[in-house]
Amino acid sequence: MQRAEALTLEQIEQFLAASQAVQLKALDREQTYQWMEATLRVQRYREQAKAVRGLLLRYLAKMTGLSTAQVDRLVRRYRQSGQLQVTSYRRHRFSHRYTRADVELLARVDEAHDTLSGPATQKILQREWRIYRRPPFQRLASISVAHIYNLRKQRHYRQCRQNFTHTRPVQTPIGERRRPDPQGQPGHLRVDTVHQGDQDGVKGVYHINTVDEVTQWQVVLCVPQISEGWLQPVLDSLLEQFPFHIHSFHSDNGSEFINYTVARLLEKLLIEQTKSRPRHSNDNGLVESKNGWVIRKHMGYSHIAQLHAQRIQRFFEQHFNPYLNLHRPCAQADLEVDAQGRRRRIYRRYQTPLETLLLLNKPQQYLRPDITLKILRTQAAQLSDTQAAHQMQLAKQKLFAEMRRGAPERPWK
Repeated sequence: MQRAEALTLEQIEQFLAASQAVQLKALDREQTYQWMEATLRVQRYREQAKAVRGLLLRYLAKMTGLSTAQVDRLVRRYRQSGQLQVTSYRRHRFSHRYTRADVELLARVDEAHDTLSGPATQKILQREWRIYRRPPFQRLASISVAHIYNLRKQRHYRQCRQNFTHTRPVQTPIGERRRPDPQGQPGHLRVDTVHQGDQDGVKGVYHINTVDEVTQWQVVLCVPQISEGWLQPVLDSLLEQFPFHIHSFHSDNGSEFINYTVARLLEKLLIEQTKSRPRHSNDNGLVESKNGWVIRKHMGYSHIAQLHAQRIQRFFEQHFNPYLNLHRPCAQADLEVDAQGRRRRIYRRYQTPLETLLLLNKPQQYLRPDITLKILRTQAAQLSDTQAAHQMQLAKQKLFAEMRRGAPERPWK
């Protein structure tokens, strides 16, 4: 209809009577509002009597296809403002506390630490702000563990993170078959080996993983072969990298540690040697869990030739072991006994091995004479957790690049 807004009241009444069986519907909301505003203005809706207003409302509803309630609402808006305009609607959204920069920072932290658990990552973020006072971490320092996992699911986070022999049973009188009892004192080591694969019948390097049961202080070493001749100098280096006195040395029943060379060395140092009991698979569970979550995570499963053992050992001593002990939080277990007498390990505390050592009663009494608490604190304060992780990752990338090039290493001394 042309100029439908200019019809007289008699024409409008006749149109409504003749079009009862006809259904009309407006297609464009903006044009509908403009036509309704023009009609109400031309018909002088505000000045009309109640009966005429009712007629005009029925006319508007007929022409637009809107419901009576919708037409009534739009007419009220016209009476208040004198015009009808399409209002833009914005769906309610919750405010974002953490910005894109925070998500990118979390991605960099996870990349540096190889994506630790939520509680461990939360501890690192708190330490970056509360201990090292790094401003970019101020908001993330208060993030909850659950929200760390929420941010890790975001598309922007995923875009920032695009990257990638059985023990031989022996029967020997060396070592006592029992689980060590540290009684809350550091210096009781759990030891295991990790083999870095075979290729064409050629053995790869071996990693020696040692973990203190109380503080989880961890020292990793690398040797080209598992034999008495290789182990003796490496064990000397291992004992030097622990800041406290060593009291016991616990391993499984493999011949790499249950041999007379190792037994004589430990006996000379007055270190007790124990070994796992049969049908007690959890006797050495602490170090075995570290095999997967630490060594395999960083060194992988593929074959590494023996000629690279000294290069890997240098990386462990200079970068990897300091990062593990001074900057990587570990889950510390609290032993609880319930009403039925069942013993459960509850993990509530996430802290670095150094923090665990410092929280012991008079920790200086456990340290070697050449090590002080001040020295350890100074070493930890030189870099923040994430800075140390970045430095370790760069050294690891350089290490793998040299191994891919096949650059020969100088002979092992």
